[in-house]
Amino acid sequence: MHELSIAMGIVKIAESETRKAGATKVERIELEIGTLAGIEFGALDFVWPVAVRDTVLERAERQVDVIRGQARCMDCDTLFEVAKYYDSCPNCRSNLKAILKGKELRVKALEVV
Repeated sequence: MHELSIAMGIVKIAESETRKAGATKVERIELEIGTLAGIEFGALDFVWPVAVRDTVLERAERQVDVIRGQARCMDCDTLFEVAKYYDSCPNCRSNLKAILKGKELRVKALEVV
């Protein structure tokens, strides 16, 4: 379950940024996670309380903005939503595509005090 290591990485980022701001805790954290990032949302929810225990994020409100996968077909230039990397173009059935959105995994914002 790599979601625990991802959650621990988020904690490290939050602790570092909180220290830089001269704050002691985080009231709110906003994350952007793409549907193609390989994150199991249920597993992240499961490990989150353990990962944030005794950290600046322990009492923080967590908001997750889910970014849907989007691609552009390299053959016919169609923009389309992708749920999996191997989804083909709905217009021409080509598998050649550029992934434009959906791979995100970032801390978008922290509210610290």
